[in-house]
Amino acid sequence: MKIAEANWQQIEAYLKKDDRAILPLGSTEQHAGLSLSVDSILSERVSVEAAEPLGIPVFPVVAYGLTPYFKAYPGTVSLRIETYIRLVGDILDSLKLQGFRRILIVNGHGGNQAAGSFAIEWMADNPDVAVKFHNWWNAPKTFAKVQEIDTVASHASWMENFPWTRLAGVKQPTQQKPMIDLARMRVMAPEAVRAYLGDGNFGGYYERPDADMLAIWQLAVEETRELLEGPWA
Repeated sequence: MKIAEANWQQIEAYLKKDDRAILPLGSTEQHAGLSLSVDSILSERVSVEAAEPLGIPVFPVVAYGLTPYFKAYPGTVSLRIETYIRLVGDILDSLKLQGFRRILIVNGHGGNQAAGSFAIEWMADNPDVAVKFHNWWNAPKTFAKVQEIDTVASHASWMENFPWTRLAGVKQPTQQKPMIDLARMRVMAPEAVRAYLGDGNFGGYYERPDADMLAIWQLAVEETRELLEGPWA
């Protein structure tokens, strides 16, 4: 159940029988030839599909995250860590005030890890609320499936190329791009990062058959749902 498709009376009624909620986290950043909103699209969609049979509300994805290294790519937006933590904290405070006590944060962007550390700190100050932080793409079963299909998988490569992250009229390269040196990239300024990465793919093929992608997606949805079902304590 998307919050966007409910009114406040319906959420009030829901809270009388359940106290779970999902908060997806995404990013607006370059993904080579894929959508700039890949991380947001995927975290929200996996949340909605996982929650659907359980009737758990999914809040709108936080569409901006921490991605300073890609700031030289037009369309990328990066928040400061302080801003981001305050934003996530304010959302959690609001959910607690309304009666949500079990919150699953579904993260779609590796740069947002600070939110996971903050969630642990926030729970220490709010011991009556349980918060799980879930990187959906590298959860054990999902990532094992990715590795089973192709071990060369990375940012903006085939592993993020789903039917719902592609852009009409954009043709993907057919070659396998060599993996970049991530440690080297991490010490570069944004302009140097762009010069080093080129199109933005970190390495690997740009796309794989839809059958492969849907097999990964099914596991991702199931693994996310398992977290919703518990245990919570």
